[in-house]
Amino acid sequence: MAQATFQQTLDVALRHHQAGRLREAEELYRQVLAQQPNHADALNLLGMLARETGPLDAAANLIRRAIAICSTNVSYYNSLGNALSDKGQLDEAIAVYRQGIALSPQDAKVHYNMGVALERKWQLDEAIAAYRQAIGLEPDFAEAHNNLGNGLIDKGQLEQAMAACRQAIALKPDYAEAHRNLSIALLARGDLQEAWEEYEWRWKCKDSLPPQGNPAQPRWDGSPLEDRTVLLYAEQGLGDALQFIRYVPLVARRGGRIIIQCQAELQRLFQTVDTRCQIVARGQPLPAFDLHCPLLSLPRVFGTTLANVPKDVPYLHADAEDAKKWQHRLAKHSALLKVGLAWAGNPRNKTDRNRSINLARLAPLGQLPGVRFFSLQKGAAAAEAKTPPPGMEPIDWTQELKDFADTAALIANLDLVVAVDTAVAHLAGAMGKPVWTLLPFVPDWRWLLERQDSPWYPSMRLFCQPSVGDWDSVIARVAEALSLWIKNRP
Repeated sequence: MAQATFQQTLDVALRHHQAGRLREAEELYRQVLAQQPNHADALNLLGMLARETGPLDAAANLIRRAIAICSTNVSYYNSLGNALSDKGQLDEAIAVYRQGIALSPQDAKVHYNMGVALERKWQLDEAIAAYRQAIGLEPDFAEAHNNLGNGLIDKGQLEQAMAACRQAIALKPDYAEAHRNLSIALLARGDLQEAWEEYEWRWKCKDSLPPQGNPAQPRWDGSPLEDRTVLLYAEQGLGDALQFIRYVPLVARRGGRIIIQCQAELQRLFQTVDTRCQIVARGQPLPAFDLHCPLLSLPRVFGTTLANVPKDVPYLHADAEDAKKWQHRLAKHSALLKVGLAWAGNPRNKTDRNRSINLARLAPLGQLPGVRFFSLQKGAAAAEAKTPPPGMEPIDWTQELKDFADTAALIANLDLVVAVDTAVAHLAGAMGKPVWTLLPFVPDWRWLLERQDSPWYPSMRLFCQPSVGDWDSVIARVAEALSLWIKNRP
């Protein structure tokens, strides 16, 4: 096969690849390599395809072979860096990107991809610099503007973040991820009216997976339901569902019938919002319905601003009989302040490294007299309750907490909940229980910036880091506030 024919075959294969016809593309790449095993472009392209289809080790090995044959082609370093980044080998990926930049400092894509890897390592300043470098080289690089916006959101620089996201949208008006990032910045600023509109773009993002598939029934727009049935469903995490289930009473006022689809752990608890609702756990068959609406779209339906956040709290309740059982068990601790603790969230959450701590960090609380601590921590971090810091000795009954209805029954008998940004904090707030929420320097959008209270939960007090990573100051303030509570307790 002549060199020109090799190139023609690769061009056809690349068109197949770009069109998503991966099997046809792979066959043509392998045809070239069967006759010319050291064809660097074919090796690189086959490695790029393997990155999409897996395994990633095979992808990296193919691209390394291409680099060994031609060590001056910057696109190969870009491909290898991407494969390593996908594998989670971020340090190795960054080193490879730097090699590519050394070869071709003007290649905007390598700067951009290095920024992605740096951001995943939470090296935000370096990531932002890489995105800015990519934009300087290629001003119309919409993805770089969007990722710059995302990095600036994580830094809490919301004005600059919004400008970057708006520039990405100006370049690509249908860029769903840029619209979503803009909505997050707007939400964190408290500009809710525009934010909810932009937030609807989340459904067009690549990582959007509506539960139970994409319903064929129309979306509910807030109009009177009359004799129709609307499905409300939890689209995101447990904390989100607990926060936005508050809208059910408002929906109920529009008439009709309501079905709520949620995580199985919330099924019993959500029955307390409105006993007329039918609660269905994810994965169970759904009854017939006429309309649907995801929970996080309800603020848009009802025109929620900071001034009119639904604050009819409590809107979630413990079962009376279950709560009474816990009351009997806690009776012997009646003379002490009863404080529930939750120190870690879901480790699969991409921001978990910033919001979760270990129990040992709460050691200053264990030095306070007159307090009895109770673990509310589930998951792998729950084991830390067995080796608490000196003086704390939390009572751990979490093995008996099978769902959030059980947790609610225990919380109903506590005086206070102290938690990081996790579902337990939302639950306590939704029950109207005093809850102190420990937050990173740049908290999640729902907590806004530089606030000590929450418009969503009247009984919540926020303790935010004064600088990145400074949990010691947060916990010292919590200890001081708890000491004051003990001192002023009747």
